[in-house]
Amino acid sequence: MEWGGGRREGNIEDRRGSGGGIGGVGLAGGGIGAVVLAAIGYFVFGIAPETTLNAVQNAQQPAVQEGQRGQVSDEQGRFVDVIETSNTDVWGPLLAQHGIDYRPPAAVVLYDQATGTGCGTGQSAMGPFYCPADHKVYLDLSFWNELESRFGAKGEFARAYVISHEIGHHIQTLTGASDQARRLGARGATSGSVRLELQADCYAGVWASHAGQASNGGIQITRADIQDGLGAASAVGDDALQEQAQGRVMPDSFTHGTSAQRMRWFGKGYDAGDPEACDTFGARTL
Repeated sequence: MEWGGGRREGNIEDRRGSGGGIGGVGLAGGGIGAVVLAAIGYFVFGIAPETTLNAVQNAQQPAVQEGQRGQVSDEQGRFVDVIETSNTDVWGPLLAQHGIDYRPPAAVVLYDQATGTGCGTGQSAMGPFYCPADHKVYLDLSFWNELESRFGAKGEFARAYVISHEIGHHIQTLTGASDQARRLGARGATSGSVRLELQADCYAGVWASHAGQASNGGIQITRADIQDGLGAASAVGDDALQEQAQGRVMPDSFTHGTSAQRMRWFGKGYDAGDPEACDTFGARTL
């Protein structure tokens, strides 16, 4: 994947190195419990971190931090900036065609270990997540090592897929899909949560379909990159995560969809290049 010529808006909030580890984010009053629950939910049952954090939001008042805003100088930070900016360049015109005003996330927050969020206390063990309460994407960059070593998802495009998936959740907040998902339930093979996650996968595919053109060549994505994205989608399917963690698959506890479903919906978004192809809520078969 080539991205060095991509535009950067600097919609980054950098909290790295700010002392925001376990002792610095106000974990008292239920924060540790929230962190443990979310970590277990993510790695064992595939439950989205934001789902668990929202469930305990009212039980704690974390110390929400503020980091340095703007462009960052390190390569990993620049990559995140380019992908977030590219999503803005893609989704602004696409959603305008459907009468929706795209507003970027309030920020992509880069942090170490743990940090306060509008949804509770976030920790790196939960992986990247989107908080609808403050409209921010949260990312500890050490997750890239986890993505490659634990899940076998290699390549920069696998990382771009993850970032774009989380921005997909922001789009769902704008369109009301998140509210629709909550009404349908949080667990099960056809639950609102599964439909929401598969739609975010599809939106990541839509972004990939348009990224090169929207950047005027500043981003170049090859078929090999798309295969990396499909590999990442497969690696984080509910069935794959559950089989790895506990040796058995429990469809009644699905929250994200199977590996095959996640690959299929990412591919649908990429092939169609149209968010209308991502109607997981109206689909008879996921």
